[in-house]
Amino acid sequence: MAIVELVMPKMGESIMEATILRWHKKAGDRVKVDETVLEIATDKVDSEVPSIAEGEITEILFNENDVVPVGTVIARVQTEAGAPVAASPATPPPAAAKPSNPETQFQTAPARPEPAPAAGAGAGEARFYSPLVLTIAQQEGISFAELEKIPGTGNDGRVTKKDILEYVASRGNAVQEPEVIHEAPKPQQPREIATVPASNSYGNNVEIIEMDRMRKLIADHMVRSKQISPHVTSFAEADVTNMVRWRDNVKKDFEKREGEKITFMPLFVEAVVKCIKKFPLVNCSLDGDKIILKKDINIGMATALPSGNLIVPVIRNADTLNLVGLTKQVNNLANAARQNRLKPEDTQNGTFTITNVGTFGSLTGTPIINQPQVAILAVGAIKKRPVVVETEQGDSIAIRHMMYLSLSYDHRIVDGSLGSTFLSAVAQELENFDPAKEY
Repeated sequence: MAIVELVMPKMGESIMEATILRWHKKAGDRVKVDETVLEIATDKVDSEVPSIAEGEITEILFNENDVVPVGTVIARVQTEAGAPVAASPATPPPAAAKPSNPETQFQTAPARPEPAPAAGAGAGEARFYSPLVLTIAQQEGISFAELEKIPGTGNDGRVTKKDILEYVASRGNAVQEPEVIHEAPKPQQPREIATVPASNSYGNNVEIIEMDRMRKLIADHMVRSKQISPHVTSFAEADVTNMVRWRDNVKKDFEKREGEKITFMPLFVEAVVKCIKKFPLVNCSLDGDKIILKKDINIGMATALPSGNLIVPVIRNADTLNLVGLTKQVNNLANAARQNRLKPEDTQNGTFTITNVGTFGSLTGTPIINQPQVAILAVGAIKKRPVVVETEQGDSIAIRHMMYLSLSYDHRIVDGSLGSTFLSAVAQELENFDPAKEY
């Protein structure tokens, strides 16, 4: 017999940890190769972890809702002689150093202090702190030496969010000796939105709803994006009558021939790709004072989930796809998102994002940049309006299909001139849509 260790897989280059959502197996259960053992969640996507061996699960080392670094052993499987074992991809432990590929990080994070031994831990054992706990500690001015003294109620004495928030609340009522810390002053960070309220009195006629995990991640990402990037938003209007009429004329034949329904999103993606080629600086990211210009054009499309949350699957190498290919990619990713079938790689390495706020009736919006990108385009609802049209016979008033577009961009990289010029180019591309376009 042999013992095979099941480790927390690395779900993406920038992902250093994952949360255990649910165990499908328990100690003593039999498991086959590739049979699902547990479900995990990262800040990108949920996923299932299969067994790499056939045998009996002898140990489960973490509980549900525990945050586990990648590469950590989470369970052990005892196999019999000759039992099949799948090849396990090497999963390196999380590195403390900053990855060499800067665009894979959501933000430029402050360096984390080296974990110190926990109280009561054996010699040589390091106490693990989740990024959320470290963020709260930084925001509340809790030194690492003070953090070590907080008793943890999590697995192996790990300090949970509840532990540190209770400590912050109790510390506020206690008189403490000032601690001298010889560090450079840090800019004040806004408090996390999920901080403990000053009072537990909400009144009588209220309903308290806990945020789900994905909503907490979205909230955190949006706040961080506003902290990182100075947002500027420009607006434009486009007459998309030709595009609307073309789609109305071809949609039945398109679906019959290609087996796919054509929406406006592939047409928006096609226009944006053409303009990115003219203005490549909007397809970049920033690493300190270095501008990382992306050669690949990977378009993220914000997709609403049935839960009301949002996810951004990515159309890779959108510039290499024709309209039929874009339509298939848009539909496949949107369906996978709504059915919770997205893979981790489906949401990674986007270089520019489009959000269709018009789907829900909004005329326009001021979207928040999807880090580490530097721009995001919002397309509004298409409405019929009377507008002035220039003709050879002079100006006239006609009923046209009109749409507002808005571009939010990072003013550290994209100034008003480039942002407005790019947005105008997208609007002109949509207005000049060929009504006799072949597909």
